Order: sequence, then C-alpha cells, then structure tokens
Amino acid sequence: MTVPRIAYVVSQYPASSHTFIRREVDSLRRHGVDIQTYSIRRPSDAEMQAPEDKASFAETRFVLPLSPLALLGTHLRAFFTRPADWLSLLRLAMRHRAPGTKALLWAMFHFAEAVVLARMLRVDGITHVHNHFANAGATVGMMAARFARLPWSLTLHGISETDYPAGLMLGAKLQAANFAACVSWFGRAQAMRVTAPAHWHKFAVVRCGLDLPALPPPAARNAGPRRAIVCVARLSAEKGHLGLLEAIAPLDASLTLVGDGPMLGEIEAAVARLGLTGRVHFAGRLDEAATLAAIARADLLVLPSFMEGLPIVLMEAMAMGVPVIGSRVAGVPELIEDGVEGLLFRPGDWTDLHRAIARLLDEPTLGDRLAAAARAKVEREFDIATAVAPLVQRFGGK
Repeated sequence: MTVPRIAYVVSQYPASSHTFIRREVDSLRRHGVDIQTYSIRRPSDAEMQAPEDKASFAETRFVLPLSPLALLGTHLRAFFTRPADWLSLLRLAMRHRAPGTKALLWAMFHFAEAVVLARMLRVDGITHVHNHFANAGATVGMMAARFARLPWSLTLHGISETDYPAGLMLGAKLQAANFAACVSWFGRAQAMRVTAPAHWHKFAVVRCGLDLPALPPPAARNAGPRRAIVCVARLSAEKGHLGLLEAIAPLDASLTLVGDGPMLGEIEAAVARLGLTGRVHFAGRLDEAATLAAIARADLLVLPSFMEGLPIVLMEAMAMGVPVIGSRVAGVPELIEDGVEGLLFRPGDWTDLHRAIARLLDEPTLGDRLAAAARAKVEREFDIATAVAPLVQRFGGK
C-alpha cells in the first residue's frame, strides 16, 4: 500500500503574509500527514525575517530559478518519453489562459514550469498535489499534477480569485480538482457560482486556524478611554486605508499602519492633507512576532477593506483580546457577528466606520465584552488543531 505523500504548492513560499499556510502544514504533520512544500519562486530575504520562515525555506523545494540547460533537458526528456502527454499539456496551457499576447507568453512560462515541477513530484514520490490560492501557482500545480498523473486539489481564500484574470479560469480549475477547500462559506458560494451543480459536492469549508498557545497573552487594558488604533494590511487600494484616515481624522486617536505596498506615497500624502502627521505611524512590514506585538499593544484593530477572504489578522486580534472592527464583506461576517464579537460597518461608508470607531474608543466596557466573546469564538472555530481535521481526513493522516 502506498503511503500518502502530499505536495503543498504555492507561488511563493515562505512569505510573511502566508504564515497561515505554515501553521496548516505544521499542524497536518503533527496529525501524521507527510507533506513536502514546493514554491514556484524563491522568496526574497525580506520574506524570511522570522526563524519559522527560515526553517520553512530550508525544507522547501523551488522550481525557479532554473538554468536554461536544465529546463531544456527536462523538456526534451519529457517530450521523447511521453510525446502525446507533452503535447496534450501544451494544448491545455494554451487554453487555460486569459486572452492576449502577454497572457500567451505567461502560459508558455507556466507550461515550462509545470513540466519541471512534475518531474520533481515524481522523484519525490508525491501521491497528491495541493495548491493554496487559485492563481498562477495553481495553474502550474494543476498542470504538473496532470502530467505526473496525480490527483490535485486547492484551497480558495479570497474574492480576488474570482477577479480577472484568475477568475476567468477558476471554473476550469474547480472542475479539474478532486476537491476544493474554501476558507469561508462565502468563498464556497463563489465556487458554486462558477461551476455546475455536479461539482458542488467537492467544495468544503476548511477554516484557516491559529496556534493559540503561541500567541501573546491578552494585554491589560486601562479603564479609561482608549485611543491607540492599529491596522495590519498591505498598503494597496483594496484595503481601504484612505477611508480609514478620513474616518479617524475628527477623532482623538492615533493610528499605526503595519504593512507596505504600492499606495505608501498616496497614503502619506493623505496623512499630510488631513492634518494627521504625528498621529499616524508607518511601521512598515514587520515579521510575525513584531506584528503580533503591535496588535497586542493596540486598543482597537480596524480592517477597512473593500474585499477580503477570511482575514487572519482579525482572527489574531480577536484571539489576543483586542476589540475589532471590520467591513461587512465576504467572509468577515463569518468571523464577526456585529455587536457580539466586534463591530461591522458598511464597506466604503466612512461615516459608518467613524461611528463604530468612536463608539469602541469611548466605551471600554463594550470593547471588553466584545473581546471576550471574540476570544471564545476563535477558540471554538479557529484553533488550527481542529481546523485542519477535514484536510487530515482527505489526505489520510491520523
């Protein structure tokens, strides 16, 4: 009997924003699942600040970079030993892409990478391939699994996977998958939206989870007004930072922004324009420990996003006793019932967000009540030890 050996494939791993994948891998291994991690690209040094990420890097296999001679040799071997399968995979790569010349070029890259990854999978004795995110990495993983004649599955995370160009190929990926783990019921509904009912039985809700004992303990809170707000998110348009600045401008509060991204300059300009200089601190990208410490020090965490999946940062704040406010989008209401575990606001309605922030800053007893209920919910539903149970059953752990 073949012992199951699972490949976890990600476009870039490890990464500071993918700590939930590392926790999932570690927990699955504790449940007896044999996992080998693969990354299409090697991460930069900035992505490996935490010791845990460095350890993950050391045990991960990378498709790129690859010398032209090695790439050519792998493809020649594949073509001359299995020409029909090689040509079939090339045809799949040409079909499974967005329109346009640039997409055609990327499809060729994905095909080249898939054949290389397939050889790695066979050499390593892999029996099942699993991708996180329905992105280009999943395209490579799906094709590699097909060429290696292995079952393939994936985890869906956020609404971005339904956006162009990834959304264009999402239905085909889900049809090809043996199963799809969806981190939220909202995400599962999106998978159902782009597939025929005959495939719906393959979609299961599998939560991302936290290693609760590893988190900093809840901080002691003073009885008076609380003024320190933190937002942990990439500085990009979909995260709603400009609206958050507008919401806090009339308030007696400070804001720490953890993260970097393409909108840094625009956000800095808005801080100056709104007269918030000195009240807004740009912490930049932090490693996992420093990010958790920044959340633990805050009186309130706000995530003002226009789109989300199931935000880990909200989970982390809830687990550490920090009151939270989130926008009523995608999987966020599955984490936060408004007025029970935190407060929700209408996405894009900065007046509504202002009211929610003001309420929590000035009603510390409300924040304490919400935080206690939030911690209890995370313990019930998002402890990694139990969250991975559906995957253990699928992958053949114990």
